[in-house]
Amino acid sequence: MSSLHLVCPHCHAVNRVPAPRLAEQPVCGQCKQALLTGLPLELTVDRFERHISRNEIPVLVDFWAPWCGPCKTMAPAFAQAAAALPQVRFAKVDTQAQPSLAQRFNIRSIPTLALFVGGKEVARQAGAMDAGSIQRWLMQALPR
Repeated sequence: MSSLHLVCPHCHAVNRVPAPRLAEQPVCGQCKQALLTGLPLELTVDRFERHISRNEIPVLVDFWAPWCGPCKTMAPAFAQAAAALPQVRFAKVDTQAQPSLAQRFNIRSIPTLALFVGGKEVARQAGAMDAGSIQRWLMQALPR
């Protein structure tokens, strides 16, 4: 039976979960909270690397800023897409509060979505989208 590593969105501990149990709403071995919440997770510089490199599920990151109108408009759609696809970790990076991450990933416009699989960026999309467009883009961008 294969297993996957999942980083807890609450305490950030790395958990090993048997792949068939992903559909059974697994909980963290350390804090006992849900590992797949269907909610976007706010990432800081300190937590970014752990969630990108240690999660063995895809991680979709929304690079945004609080002053950005399109970012504010897209936020509910991003949360709606997260709820529809709990098997993908949805995360947000505030580029104003975390400028080193925006610089590291060469973010030139916001909002920008970046999809990470196995610790590597595999796709990127700039511009605001509705929930359906986010889901369609994500499903097309995921490696087969």
